[in-house]
Amino acid sequence: MSSHKQVPFKVRRVVTGHDNAGKAVVVEDGPAPNTFELHENVFFAELWSTSDAPAAVDNGADPTSGPHALKPPQRGSVFRIVSHPPESEGSAISRQQATEIFTSLGSAESSLATEDDPHPMMHRTETVDFGVVLEGRIHLVLDDSEVELARGDVIVQRGTRHAWVNRSDSPCIIAFVLLDGKFAPALHSGQAE
Repeated sequence: MSSHKQVPFKVRRVVTGHDNAGKAVVVEDGPAPNTFELHENVFFAELWSTSDAPAAVDNGADPTSGPHALKPPQRGSVFRIVSHPPESEGSAISRQQATEIFTSLGSAESSLATEDDPHPMMHRTETVDFGVVLEGRIHLVLDDSEVELARGDVIVQRGTRHAWVNRSDSPCIIAFVLLDGKFAPALHSGQAE
């Protein structure tokens, strides 16, 4: 991971809270503080996370200041924005690099790509993910098919093996909310319900 390049999008994050009298106030208003380059021209902006459900509604510290993680904590959530460059701009990676990327995010077990898979970034997390394409186009690569998504499209990702591939000529920016989940017993054995 590196952090020397300029993030290709700007995110203003407004965080609310309560003052000592219980009045609703803005406690933070500015650029998202935890933005980083995950891999060549792939950028993450970590916006918020929760560590339990129901989530604590308090004036606690910024939960994005900790180590970078792919998945939310148990019973938690993660809200992030990701910028995917066109794969032709040097973002194509090897399976070894993909494993290193997932390891750097504390999720080595999520990297599932084999020589027979359609993309080296094939991975799976025990989460339900909501994604909204904010800008550009991207392909969601699954085991047996691909779906092209464009600005305004929404994806509900339910713990399936997948990869994201930008085959366009401009970056694609997607907002994601990941919720900790639990695989149905049949999905642990590779079978669908």
